[in-house]
Amino acid sequence: MHHPLFLPLLLALLLLGACGQVPSTDPAEAPATGNAPEAEILEDVQERGRYLVTVLGCGDCHSPKVMGPQGPVPDPDRLLSGHPAGSQLPPYDATTTTGWVLFAMDQTATVGPWGTSFAANLTSDATGIGLWTEEMFDKALRGGWYKGIEGGRRLLPPMPWQGYTSLTDADVHAIYTYLVSTAAVENVVPPPIPPGTN
Repeated sequence: MHHPLFLPLLLALLLLGACGQVPSTDPAEAPATGNAPEAEILEDVQERGRYLVTVLGCGDCHSPKVMGPQGPVPDPDRLLSGHPAGSQLPPYDATTTTGWVLFAMDQTATVGPWGTSFAANLTSDATGIGLWTEEMFDKALRGGWYKGIEGGRRLLPPMPWQGYTSLTDADVHAIYTYLVSTAAVENVVPPPIPPGTN
């Protein structure tokens, strides 16, 4: 038979031993506390932003294209860099644009009753959104203001900013975080051309 103090002493020793254990540095053994390291959180936000940029089709207009076997595909060296500076649009019949909208072959320029609009550079370069604050980006994306300058000019078609007003603050933050992490592509997109001046 054990001494009456045996069990309480054994319990106390076990508790003291557990308190003195050195935590494991193996990530596989780390407890799931919900507090991921800052780098992982940033990576998750960027990945969410990349996903949103993909499903919202931003690259459809903002990425120059190269011709592939099944038609135009995004140029991997110029992703999200907007309408290429210096590229010339082919001539078109101006009367057609009274009832139609024309897209350039690479989809980065659009002609319609508002004139000619060019897709912006969304990369992290200074010629893109590299110098923008998140607030400026939000005012452009959800407010429809050119370069996020409230009270300036509105973004032109086909930019569907009106549909983006329903994006959450977290969505805008994720998209912005992803875009400023992209490869910088220097490209000064030309200004829009008013109707009747082409």
